[in-house]
Amino acid sequence: MTLATGLLQWQWWHPVLYTLVLTHLTIVSVTVYLHRHSAHRALDLHPVLAHFFRFWLWLTTAIITKEWTAIHRRHHASCETEDDPHSPQILGLRKVLWQGAELYKEAANEPTLKRYGNGTPDDWIERHLYSHKIGNWAGIALMAVINISLFGPIGLSIWAIQMLWIPFWAAGVINGVAHFWGYRNYESPDAARNLVPWGIVIGGEELHNNHHTYPNSAKLSSRWYEFDLGWAYIRLFKALGLASKIRRGPLVFRHDGKSMIDADTAVAAANDRFRVMAQFHRRVLRKAVREDAGIRLSAGQHYRRLSAWLSQNQEQWDESRRQWMTEFFDKHPELHKLHSLKEELNAIWALRTRSRDELAAAFKDWCEKAEAYGSETLADFTLMLRQYTLQPVAVRPS
Repeated sequence: MTLATGLLQWQWWHPVLYTLVLTHLTIVSVTVYLHRHSAHRALDLHPVLAHFFRFWLWLTTAIITKEWTAIHRRHHASCETEDDPHSPQILGLRKVLWQGAELYKEAANEPTLKRYGNGTPDDWIERHLYSHKIGNWAGIALMAVINISLFGPIGLSIWAIQMLWIPFWAAGVINGVAHFWGYRNYESPDAARNLVPWGIVIGGEELHNNHHTYPNSAKLSSRWYEFDLGWAYIRLFKALGLASKIRRGPLVFRHDGKSMIDADTAVAAANDRFRVMAQFHRRVLRKAVREDAGIRLSAGQHYRRLSAWLSQNQEQWDESRRQWMTEFFDKHPELHKLHSLKEELNAIWALRTRSRDELAAAFKDWCEKAEAYGSETLADFTLMLRQYTLQPVAVRPS
């Protein structure tokens, strides 16, 4: 059935498609422009594209770039502490999930903007329209007029969905659920988790543990089966000449022929320490558990959880888990030795505040200790570590 309310003649699916397209464009504006470009400087956007995103956010959300950027930077600087604007670990999941937008408003104070809001737009249109007390609300009012003009009364429902889209998905789900539930590729020093491996609905923000591990990376996917829709858009923008200086985490290299451990090796591995520790868990600890039938039997009902517990830093264990793991390690001393090596390697990263030579010496001692263990798995892992360097090797022309 075709309806003719508003300026358009439309069928039932037209406003549905219209709403999905507009809200999707808003998600892209948040993840690419606000998050990866403005807050983390993980890429540069062409001024025309950056201003389009800024205009679109004014029209559909009333988000002010400086406020959003400052609050998000403060979140990373003080994650899971009392100064975190929206940590469910501190404030509770219910509050962050359903009152996320209100928490943003509370945090948008002058000290936060002054400390964390540097490098955000401050041109004439920003001061007189986008962030002006009256002009800021003009955008979403104009959006309501457009929707109602096109679809009649149902346009108001479309507008309401638009107004709730970012507060629910970004301020609620990502800031709340993604710090409470999901899986972790890396033991980042916070509670961030990946909700699902396919970042489609929220433009890749679902891969939140990956992001908190490498916040300055424009790409949020990490494993082969993960998909980051925001990264797909960034690649498209790059192909069109609209995105440049794209960063993908720490600038480190690995070379097959390298075996000597020097200061560059240690610093490069330290810069990539979260990926290094994830590799130790997957290539050493998890393999040891998988190949030992005795471990599987004695773990019993905790077998599925054992891998996750081994991946965690030991200080993250509560008292009951610590007691269970102590008793379990008594039964499996070989696994305990491997886990102790993991803890020793993890402790080396604290030496980053000391000299490069001290870091290199500790790193070299650990590699030699692991190699002396006599395990082929450990030998392969240390061989991978020896390949780390900060400088690319120039390829000679043939």
